[in-house]
Amino acid sequence: MRRALVRRPTEHAAIRAACRSPRPLPSVPALMAALLVANEHGDREAVTLCAHRVVRAAAPEVGA
Repeated sequence: MRRALVRRPTEHAAIRAACRSPRPLPSVPALMAALLVANEHGDREAVTLCAHRVVRAAAPEVGA
């Protein structure tokens, strides 16, 4: 008996699919609060992530 091959999306296909759907960001004040908390805890990765999200949330929409 021959079994059907179950195709699974690759990482590239999954990322491409995620990029097609909008992901609303939290408000800038909420992101700034998270940035302060991350900085107080010394979490450098979270500080970087929060800082990038603040910039992204504050940037004007391109092509809208």
